[in-house]
Amino acid sequence: NNTRYGLAATVWTENINLALDIAPKIKAGVVWINATNLFDAAAGFGGVRESGFGREGGWEGLLAYLKPATKPKALAPAVANPAPALAQVDGLDRTAKLYIGGKQARPDGGYSQTIWSPRGKLLGHAGLGNRKDIRNAVEAAHAAKGWGKASAHNRAQILYYIAENLSARASEFAARLRDLTGKSGNAEVEAAIARLFTYAAWADKFDGAVKSVPIRGVAIAMNEPCGVIGALCADEAPLLGLISVMAPVIAMGNTCVLVPSETAPLAATDFYQVLDTSDLPGGVVNIVTGSHAELAKPLAGHLDVDAVWSFSRKPLSGLIEKEAAGNIKRTWVNHGHARDWFSPEAEGRTFLRAATNVKTIWVPYGE
Repeated sequence: NNTRYGLAATVWTENINLALDIAPKIKAGVVWINATNLFDAAAGFGGVRESGFGREGGWEGLLAYLKPATKPKALAPAVANPAPALAQVDGLDRTAKLYIGGKQARPDGGYSQTIWSPRGKLLGHAGLGNRKDIRNAVEAAHAAKGWGKASAHNRAQILYYIAENLSARASEFAARLRDLTGKSGNAEVEAAIARLFTYAAWADKFDGAVKSVPIRGVAIAMNEPCGVIGALCADEAPLLGLISVMAPVIAMGNTCVLVPSETAPLAATDFYQVLDTSDLPGGVVNIVTGSHAELAKPLAGHLDVDAVWSFSRKPLSGLIEKEAAGNIKRTWVNHGHARDWFSPEAEGRTFLRAATNVKTIWVPYGE
C-alpha cells in the first residue's frame, strides 16, 4: 500500500481464508486471487488513489452514464443577514469555535464573523477557518481511521444515539434555526432526526454483490469507504443540509471535514455538542466554519483528502474540480443547481454510492 497508485493487485496463496483476509486490506480497485488480468463485462474494473476513479463494467460502470430525471433548479446566491442600524444584544457575546479531532479549537487566524438574525438580533460569532485549520482537520480525520474498521452494527448504533440526543434537544435547535433563518425550524429538525435514523438503518444494509463471471469462480463487488471526505454544506438548510452529508459519509465508515452553511453556521456549532455526547470517536467528524470561497481551494487541493462534495451556493464547481485533479480525487458538485433537502431525493443510494468505492475481488474455486 506504500504507493500513490491503486489499480490492481494479485494475491497468490493456497489458503483461501488468508486471501479473503488480505484482499480487503489492499488499496486497489481490483484484486485477483491466484490469477491475474481477468476481465469481464459483468465485473467492474477501475482503480483508487492516483489510478483514478470510476468503473468499467458491472452496474457500477453503468451508473456513471445515468443522471436524475428531475430538472434541476438554479441556486440563488446566499446572502448573510446584514448588520442592523440598531442592534439587539441580549446576554454575553459568544464566539463558537471550530470542531477538530473531537475538541473545540480556536481558528488559526483568530478572526470571526458576526451572525445576525433577520430581525437584527446578535446571535453570536463564528470562527473563520483558513488553510491551516483545514490541514489540522484532515490530519484529525486520518487519525480516526479506526472508524472504518468498526463494525457496521457499531456505526449504526452511534448514529441512532446521535439521533436520540438531537431529539432530546429538538426545541432548542428549532429555536436556533428560527433565529438564523426567520422560519420555523421544527420541520427541519424533525427531518434531520429522521435522516439520521435512515442512515443508521442503512449502515449494515448497503451490500455489495456477487457477479457471475466466465471462470470457475465468482467476482465479489465489495463496497468500501472512500477515506476522508471533505464537504461544503448547503446554505438553504443549515442543519438538515449538514446532517444529510455527514450521516451517509460516517455510516459507510468514512471520516469527514465539513464546512457548514456560510450564512448560518451556528446550527453546526451547536450540533457538535450533540456529537460530543453520542460516543462518536474524535476526528470522525470535523467542522471548520468560514467562507466557502476561501476554504474550497485548500480542501479540494489537499492531497490527503480522498473525495470532495460541494452543495454550496457559491459558484465553486470549476475550482473544486480543478484542484481535485492534483491527486485525482472524486468530486460531487452541484454546478449551481438547487437540491430539495426535505425530499426523498436528498437521501438514499445516491449518497451511499458517493461515499463508497467498489472493489472487485476475483475468487476462483475448485481444484
